[in-house]
Amino acid sequence: MPKPSLSNPAAVRDGFVDAIGNTPLIALPKLSAAIGRTILGKAEFLNPGGSVKDRAARGIIEDFERRGLLAPGGTVVEGTAGNTGIGLALVGNARGYRTVIVMPDDQAAEKYGLLRTFGAELHVVAAVPFTNDANYYHAARRIAESIPGAVWSNQFENTANRAAHEATTGPEIIAQTGGELNAFVAAAGTGGTIAGVGLALKAYDPSIAVVLADPYGSALFSYVKTGELATEGDSNAEGIGIKRITANFDGAPVDDALRVDDRTLVEMAHWLLRAEGLFVGGSAALNVAAAARYARTLPSDSVVVTVLCDGGERYRSRLYDDDWLRENDVVPFAQDLAFL
Repeated sequence: MPKPSLSNPAAVRDGFVDAIGNTPLIALPKLSAAIGRTILGKAEFLNPGGSVKDRAARGIIEDFERRGLLAPGGTVVEGTAGNTGIGLALVGNARGYRTVIVMPDDQAAEKYGLLRTFGAELHVVAAVPFTNDANYYHAARRIAESIPGAVWSNQFENTANRAAHEATTGPEIIAQTGGELNAFVAAAGTGGTIAGVGLALKAYDPSIAVVLADPYGSALFSYVKTGELATEGDSNAEGIGIKRITANFDGAPVDDALRVDDRTLVEMAHWLLRAEGLFVGGSAALNVAAAARYARTLPSDSVVVTVLCDGGERYRSRLYDDDWLRENDVVPFAQDLAFL
């Protein structure tokens, strides 16, 4: 069949991998009007693999390729809460690599199903603390070591993750806002997004505030505020919050931090769906809540950018399930933004 003639070939992405990034920046008009400041969400759920982690997956795999560590037909191994594994599986499929993914058993069922559908070899292990050698992170490392020629993507300590956001996400935000933003607010799991974007924004304008949004149970809020790793409470938030300083988060130019509880996360997720038509996951909802709270501390003409990490379809069995919400005592009840 002859190749079709394209009137604008520059507008056509070259396959799955080339379609990652350049996501839109979405204004949240009702939230912005309610708080008198502009909140913009980087729509990372519109990446072809459905999450912000597509960027890390591409960056990590391309870094292995550049360094000659990943041979054609090779194997990529990762321990993940789900989204990085999904990104790696899809980039791996496009590039011709096998993926082996290790996940803890306390994540939303939808993510396990997607990984199996995408052809990844999935290992589900008990959810135990990082200090336990059975933790999914350590299990992934051991599996990678047992497979000849395999690479362990090691998203937490591999700074190709952070570099991908410094090279793409940060510059995109600067271009989309014309550099007219006052703050960037985001949660951290590996730390790659907030650190990479933060480095790009600070290089452009050091006055732009970089603010961590942290769930309860994570130690990063305490670290930013006091320099000490300490935790308080717990959270059902998936893929964010951590009790150690990773190589990606180390040196991140974070100016301040806010802590967001699970009820606020749930209320915001359901409010965004009802009021803004945005169906997002828990980390995105936490980011928006933190961005709004931080924006209220700024002058009324301020612009705050945050990250809409992934969509709500990966959390329907939890965040949007009545039984789960009742079991965890987080049934949303607010009809307005009183929870902020």
